[in-house]
Amino acid sequence: MVNEHFESSREVAERAASVLGPETDLFENLDAAGFGAALARAARASLSNPVKPTLAAFRLAGDLARIPLVTATHWLGREMEPPVPPDPKDRRFADPAWNVNPAFYSIQLAYLAACRFARDVVGSAALEAETARKAALALDLALDALAPTNFLVANPAALKRAFDTGGVSVAKGARNFVDDLFRNEGRPRQVDTSAFEVGGNLAVTPAKVVYRNELMELLQYEPQTEQVHAVPLLFSPPWINKYYILDLSPGRSLIEWAVKHGRTVFVISYRNPSKEMAGTTMDDYLVHGPQTALDVIQQITGAETVDIVGLCLGGALTAVTAAYLAQPDDGRIGTLTLLNTMLDYSDPGELGAFTDVRTVERLEKQLRREGVLKGKSMAGTFDVLRANDLIFNYVVSNWLMGQDPPAFDILAWNADSTRMPAAMYTFYLRNFYLENNLAAGALEIGGKRIDLSMIKHPTYVVSAINDHIVPWQSAYKTVGLVSGPVRYVLSSGGHIAGVVNPPGPKAWHMVAESESALPATAAAWHGVAQRRRGSWWEDWARWQEANAGPLREPPSMGSTRFPVLGDGPGDYVRS
Repeated sequence: MVNEHFESSREVAERAASVLGPETDLFENLDAAGFGAALARAARASLSNPVKPTLAAFRLAGDLARIPLVTATHWLGREMEPPVPPDPKDRRFADPAWNVNPAFYSIQLAYLAACRFARDVVGSAALEAETARKAALALDLALDALAPTNFLVANPAALKRAFDTGGVSVAKGARNFVDDLFRNEGRPRQVDTSAFEVGGNLAVTPAKVVYRNELMELLQYEPQTEQVHAVPLLFSPPWINKYYILDLSPGRSLIEWAVKHGRTVFVISYRNPSKEMAGTTMDDYLVHGPQTALDVIQQITGAETVDIVGLCLGGALTAVTAAYLAQPDDGRIGTLTLLNTMLDYSDPGELGAFTDVRTVERLEKQLRREGVLKGKSMAGTFDVLRANDLIFNYVVSNWLMGQDPPAFDILAWNADSTRMPAAMYTFYLRNFYLENNLAAGALEIGGKRIDLSMIKHPTYVVSAINDHIVPWQSAYKTVGLVSGPVRYVLSSGGHIAGVVNPPGPKAWHMVAESESALPATAAAWHGVAQRRRGSWWEDWARWQEANAGPLREPPSMGSTRFPVLGDGPGDYVRS
């Protein structure tokens, strides 16, 4: 059966989700980032110094000449070292036909040899580091696109399925292709969103809207325990995507988990900005977002302190808020939890290829015209960095195999994209990515210079081992930027799957035996950390309980000053 050799749609979706994240819609496209120009420069540079390309060409010729002999020897049951050994972890060639069928085996070897040749040529070009990185990324995308698995006649699994279904899979795949061509800008759909509804089976933890301004709604969740801890908990999400990644399907909701563990929970739900909000700044998000939320929460609950959980950009704003409020010695914040959050942008990983000066300048010109960062127009940019998982995986399953895209909650959330105001977006790119002002103590927000060392709150930092948006090594630098006690945890999964990480048999996390003296570097921490079974959710719940205050009767839903305005998930999440 074909299904024995290919992942289930659920497994495919989980693997894709592990590399998705709120910054998926941050950048315009490859042209704006200059990828094509970088690859062209690499080609010209290699021609101007042809020694290495010529040697690479001779090696390719030798590789191609050896393939028939290697294939024949392999078919006869004897092993001979291939020119480029196939990677057993490459899921594209998982079907047994790639190993046992001489024709497909030789096609695979020829493709791998050609890939090595192309990388040798581009890699030999004398280019500045920034251009070389973009050229390499552009080349990888081209090579991924040209993989034989992306073509029906060269994909044994797709051919088997066509035979088994009497050609029905081919017809259905053609229909999927035409549908995506006209309705999804020519990209294969990653998810079937018809099975999901915000307020129906997503974002359904019972809640009420207790506050609304022009920027955000504040939701208060109904208690699910007889008593709750005295310190309420505020979730601060990114506004690059909608908040309900923190309140996904029941059983996979971090907010639901916190409510069931005796916390009075609030969450910010940001408005999806329109062109009229082009001038909205980072200052506005600070003042009218978490700072206002703290005022409302304290008035409703009467609590002296509020714990805050921030995710990604929402985590960066959480840290900025804590440092901002520390300067007048405002003690309203209890503890901080930073989920897949980068505060030091000196090494932003692969996203650095999209945040160089030239790219930012191009995007600034575009945003001056359009007023907002469009979600849909940039939804595919991060996909190209993980093209096999997020593009060509679905080319094969949807178009060649004639399968429907999976119905998966994380991918449905990711498809529910948002916009960003031009003023805030350009400020963010320049001050965080380009100039790293936050870590340097040079960021000015609300008339104050933000000094992260002013943060003395107990802080729980979570990173994910496969996070390509916020590399865990970069997130680890947070422990050296804040002054309070830190518990650092490395989770399984990626940028989003590392957060949506409920207890289960596959979940694991790493912690150091002693958190009192965290090593200076991520590598040193990894050398002393221990891997434990189970989700970081369980470790975090124990840490939270120790800091959340005594148990008491739950507070009222809303108050006289801030009455209930409606049921959760509110209005803004639907915009």
